[in-house]
Amino acid sequence: MSGRDITVAKILVKCLEAEGVEYIFGIPGEENLEVMEALKDSSIQFITVRHEQGAAFMADVYGRMTRKAGVCLSTLGPGATNLITGVADANSDGAPLVAITGQVGTERMHITSHQFLNLEELFKPITKRSKQIMRPDTVNEIVRLAFKYAESEKPGACHIDLPCNIAAMKVEEGPSTIPLKKGHQSYEVAALDVIEMAAGMIYQAKKPVILAGHSAVRNNCSETLTHFVTDLKIPIVHTMMAKGIVPCDNPYSMWSIGIPQKDYQNKILEQADLVIAVGYDIVEFGPGKWNPEGNQKIIHIDTRPAHINKLYQPQLEVIGDIFESLKAIGNRCTRDNEPEWALKIKHEMEKQHSIYENDLEFPVKPQRIIADIRRSLRPSDILISDVGAHKMWIARHYHCYEPNTCIISNGFATMGIALPGAIAAKLIHPEKRVLAVTGDGGFMMNCQELETAKRMGINIVVLIFNDESYGLIKWKQDDRYHEHCFVDFDNPDFVKFAESFGIKGYRIEKTEELLPTLEKCFEKDELAVIDCPVDYRENNKLTQELQEIYQKL
Repeated sequence: MSGRDITVAKILVKCLEAEGVEYIFGIPGEENLEVMEALKDSSIQFITVRHEQGAAFMADVYGRMTRKAGVCLSTLGPGATNLITGVADANSDGAPLVAITGQVGTERMHITSHQFLNLEELFKPITKRSKQIMRPDTVNEIVRLAFKYAESEKPGACHIDLPCNIAAMKVEEGPSTIPLKKGHQSYEVAALDVIEMAAGMIYQAKKPVILAGHSAVRNNCSETLTHFVTDLKIPIVHTMMAKGIVPCDNPYSMWSIGIPQKDYQNKILEQADLVIAVGYDIVEFGPGKWNPEGNQKIIHIDTRPAHINKLYQPQLEVIGDIFESLKAIGNRCTRDNEPEWALKIKHEMEKQHSIYENDLEFPVKPQRIIADIRRSLRPSDILISDVGAHKMWIARHYHCYEPNTCIISNGFATMGIALPGAIAAKLIHPEKRVLAVTGDGGFMMNCQELETAKRMGINIVVLIFNDESYGLIKWKQDDRYHEHCFVDFDNPDFVKFAESFGIKGYRIEKTEELLPTLEKCFEKDELAVIDCPVDYRENNKLTQELQEIYQKL
């Protein structure tokens, strides 16, 4: 076969192989038939899903956990628009992703045409780069650029639109079909005078606090940051997306910030005279939530300059490789005194967090559910959280020993991500226990992907916090108006629902049943759904407790 006998679709697939793509998540369609045909003989595994949103979420979580672009594929029109939420989530959360869409032939684009949308323009606001392949000889360049943009800091989503007539055209292979050896990105080292200024500011501070964000996770800074925190005895608060960046049992770990109410972590940051923001992105947790007066002195340490906000304007920016910056600052700074003021607050945190860990009341209190989850998952196992009231309890009470062991969507904060995200996590780490934690609202948004997991033999456990309500919105309504409306609904029988897929279903009827049920599912390595009634009266109780606690601290 000569080079000119190869279709653009086949070159596209060769380019994806050269980028090291393992999986494509998607749904076949009429306008991507050429691509599907080319994938038949490829080393890439195509995973047929039940909704394009699920495909995008799988690619999203794959990208976030591997730092390699996850790939999702759809047909044109409604298939493409179904991808949008997951693509936007990846772009906001810093997960590398490449979305490929089919499209009508170029001969139909100038007229009103069945299912035609200008997808290149539609995807531009939610991606780093959106390009349509209009010439057969540009496919290799467009694919390689999409992966470079998606995987470069800050990672995000890119989009490639392939008209069906272009896909069928013949073309010669180009240089981008040659396998690319990818290494971890390297960054310039911050200037020495800036390093010395940062070390001086930290040395002089009486109550410095570190605020760590997701960029520190993406740039593999867990071990370095842990040494930095421990050696300099600096308390550290992390965002939801940076859970585990410093092990939760480190004495200076002050756990997660991010719930809507002012919590212990807000008080710690409020008392700080210097905030050292390491890999922090304002999209993770707005500065108005922890620096409402805009009077905090801030050092910004990251690979990129800070996104300026009127409440986030650092006095010093240390721009360069985070690992090297922390190492260099640590070598130039010493601190001998224990942060007793912060350790005192942590002692109160630990007491308050442990109160309900063995509570036997039913329905199960969210604190007890989280405690049982932590008991059932080993330090390296993976929890994928959906978005809802349960996410707030996970953020607050589920403590991690390693980064990327608790995945929370918090840049875009998207409901429906947990089940498809857990499928991707299990594909990456088949040796680990993977738990999808979701509310009943979020579960019903992508519950059809249970069939995907069943068909693919992907054994994850799905734990549903069942309160027959959009619980987080109810919580916010009750906080603001002391009443709620339009948030309650009915659910199917989740056990029978699971069984209809040929999946094991469990219903928790006593609080003490939850932990052994979780253990049984993981020990059997089975695909299972657990329906757990939750007592969300604890939401409003927490609001009241935190108001009282905050005033006392």
